[in-house]
Amino acid sequence: MSTDPLSTRSETGLQLRLIDADRQLVTAPLLSAPDFRRPEQPLSSRTLFAAAHVVPDPLSETVPGEPAELDWDATLNYRRQLFSWGLGVADAMDTAQRNMGLDAEATRELIARSAAVAKEEGASVAVGVNTDARTEQDLTLDEIEAAYQGQLSFAESRGAIPVLMASRHLARAARDAEDYRRIYGSLLQQAQTPVIIHWLGEAFDPQLRGYFGSTDWRQAAETLISIIEAHPQKVSGVKMSLLDAEAEKAVRARLPETATMFTGDDFNYVGLIDTDDDGRYSDALLGAFSVLAPNASAAVQALDAGDHDLYRRILLPTQELSRQVFAVPTFYYKTGVAFLSWLNGHQASPAMVGGLHAARSLPHLSRIVELANDCGALEKPEFAHARWHQLLDLHGIGGA
Repeated sequence: MSTDPLSTRSETGLQLRLIDADRQLVTAPLLSAPDFRRPEQPLSSRTLFAAAHVVPDPLSETVPGEPAELDWDATLNYRRQLFSWGLGVADAMDTAQRNMGLDAEATRELIARSAAVAKEEGASVAVGVNTDARTEQDLTLDEIEAAYQGQLSFAESRGAIPVLMASRHLARAARDAEDYRRIYGSLLQQAQTPVIIHWLGEAFDPQLRGYFGSTDWRQAAETLISIIEAHPQKVSGVKMSLLDAEAEKAVRARLPETATMFTGDDFNYVGLIDTDDDGRYSDALLGAFSVLAPNASAAVQALDAGDHDLYRRILLPTQELSRQVFAVPTFYYKTGVAFLSWLNGHQASPAMVGGLHAARSLPHLSRIVELANDCGALEKPEFAHARWHQLLDLHGIGGA
C-alpha cells in the first residue's frame, strides 16, 4: 500500500470567511495542506498534461481588445512548477485564452518560450495549432489549411507536440463531414511528427457547434475515426472535451493502438483516468490539472504503486472543485484557474489578459475557496487565507 498523503491533514486554527448559497457570510476551519511529495521518478502508469494559463504583465493594458502583454517570468515559472510534479504542459490552448484574449503574436512567443523551457527541464510540451493568426471572420478552406499549416510548421520547428485545435474558421466554413476529412487529411499528410487531434465541445466554445460535421456526437465521431484510420501513424492521440463520459468511452474503445485518448473532461476525469472493467483508461490533458498538479501527481503516483483506492481517495474530492471552476458558462473557467494560481502564490495578482478576471462573481470564487480547502488544493493554506481575506476586504466585506 502507498503512503496516504491526506492522513496528516488537520485544522490550522484559522477560520475562512465564506459566502454561502444565500449570500450570507459564514466561516469554516482552514485545513492544512496534504503531504504531497514530488515524484522521485517519472510518472509511469498515466501521461498527464496540464493545460496552463498565462499571467499578464501587471503594468499592461489588461482590458478587452488590447494585445496580450505577458509577465514572462511568472508565466514560465508556472510551467516549471507543473513540470516539477511530473506533468507535461499543454500550452497555447484554450486555457491560455486562445480566442479569448491571447493574440497571434503572443501565442507564437508563448509556444517558443514554453518549448524552450520544456527542453531545459527535460519535460514534455504539447502546443495548440489553430487558424487564429488570421483575424478575418470567414476564410475559404484553402485559407484555413494554410493558416493551420503555418502554425503546425512553427510548432514542429520548436520540438513541441502539435495539437490540432478545433478551428472556429473551419466550423463556419465546412459544409459537411467531407470538408473536415479534406482539411485534416491534408494537414496529417504534411505533418512531420505525430499530432494530437483536439475535439472541443460547444460548452467550451459555442462557435464550435457541429464540429466534425454533425451536432450528434456519434456521427461526428465517425468522421473523426475515419480521419485517424486514414492516417494511423500521424495521430498519436485525441484530446476529447465534450463533458460526456460515455461519449469519450465509446470513442476511446474505437481508437487504434497507435492513438491515446487524452481526457479533456473536467467534470468526470477521475473515473475516466482509472481503469474500467474492460481494462481501458484515458490519459489526461486537462485545464483542471493546471491548478491540481500536486493532487494529480500524488494520485498517479498511487496508481504507479497499484493502489487504485488511494488514487480515488486523493483525486475524487477534487472533482467537485473542478466542476465549480468549469461551471456554466464553462468558457469562463480560466478565471477560476488564474484565481487559484494567485491564491497559491504563483502570481502577484489575479489579473488576466483581456480583463477576464472579472468574468466570475465573488460568491462563485468563494465556493472555489471552500472546495479547494476541502480537497487539499490550497498549496500554502495560510498564505491563501491571507490573500482571500484581502480580496474580501477590498470589496468591503467584513468579518461574519
